[in-house]
Amino acid sequence: MPLFIGIYNYSYSQVQTAVDSLKSTSSRSDSVNIRNQVIMSKQYDVGDLFRNVFHPKRKADLLKKKSGITIIPNIASNPSIGSQLGIKAVAGKILGNNPNTFMSVAATSASITTKGIIYFYINHNVYTPGNKWNFQGNLVAAKTVTPDYGLGIGHGSTISEADLALTNPQRKGYALHSLFYSFREKVYKEVQKNLFFGAGLSFDIRKDIQDRISKTDLTPYKIYSDRYGFERGDYSSNGLLFNAQYTTRDNQNRAYKGIYADAGFRLNQTWLGSSKSATQFITDFRKYFSLSEWNPEHVIAFWNWGSYLLGGAVPYLELPGTAKDASFRSGRGYTVGYFKGTKYNYSEVEYRFPILKNKFISGVTFFNMQTANDDLGTKLFEVWQPGGGAGLRVLFNKATRTNLCLDYAWGKYGARGFFLGLNEAF
Repeated sequence: MPLFIGIYNYSYSQVQTAVDSLKSTSSRSDSVNIRNQVIMSKQYDVGDLFRNVFHPKRKADLLKKKSGITIIPNIASNPSIGSQLGIKAVAGKILGNNPNTFMSVAATSASITTKGIIYFYINHNVYTPGNKWNFQGNLVAAKTVTPDYGLGIGHGSTISEADLALTNPQRKGYALHSLFYSFREKVYKEVQKNLFFGAGLSFDIRKDIQDRISKTDLTPYKIYSDRYGFERGDYSSNGLLFNAQYTTRDNQNRAYKGIYADAGFRLNQTWLGSSKSATQFITDFRKYFSLSEWNPEHVIAFWNWGSYLLGGAVPYLELPGTAKDASFRSGRGYTVGYFKGTKYNYSEVEYRFPILKNKFISGVTFFNMQTANDDLGTKLFEVWQPGGGAGLRVLFNKATRTNLCLDYAWGKYGARGFFLGLNEAF
């Protein structure tokens, strides 16, 4: 019998002990916790695999609360970063004893890649007991190499040689080296059940920006920076954030059901040190449909993310585009920023399904569409670019529904790649 089937070798007495404990528990929150432990006993994750390999005679304790912390080597590969080596830790925990509290999650990572990228980040999404407050934020320090394929959606303009180079319809690849520092923090207050209003600050700073290959001034980054009055070597994009959020999803890492919606304004301000003032409207909508009450891992998930410049100017590398969402997971099939514009909209649908009965291995198929303007004639929603693929999921931590994601995706212009990550793309 394969090791990953061994989770079903629990005796009747073990399960009955858990059930009896559930019946005799005095508090509702304890009852919910024990019930969840019984449900999770039917699932198998990497921790169970290690126990079966290194301690095959040790029986699993159904009543022992499983740790919400997962530490793994940060080994990844995709077209944006090359091959990556580092370490990553993710954590999930429900704060307090209120059974209606959403799970709080956090992650940190330090890594280096074959493309010379050094990256460190910390991010968090914390709900206080009873969901009275929600804190969302991240901190990034990095030496980056950013791929660049021009402005817009791959639809060229023939107004001038510079415009043709800027829109780059042939999708010629460029690379920009820089030092990148980012800090973002938003604080939300629940005003009605599942409805939050919040505000915050965001600072995005790039230093020592270099194009080490192209000797001409006819590159998208140089043309855009000169045209909109940004220094080529460095800039800051610092602003105020005002958001409204509505969420009912049952898990932050891997939802089976519910909605997540967030909409808000970003106001870049020169008095905060921003190189230019700008106003952006940003939306994020996600909906999850579980197709089976008895097997809730069968899920249809839908995601739409958009960012729209209402006024002012945004630095070239901070324009919204492929994988420029908060978790950098959109647009599988393309590199970061492959398509971008002052206005950008992205949609994706994904089908998630278990492969093994114990949920250790699952699968996904997905399809996405992107559209952007190029500020030179092509309008938003006028041209669309598709992407799609399929992948496997390995259950790393069943207590927090933490998955290792292995996806292969395709796009146009020969774009394709193998994408690794921890937790679902959305």
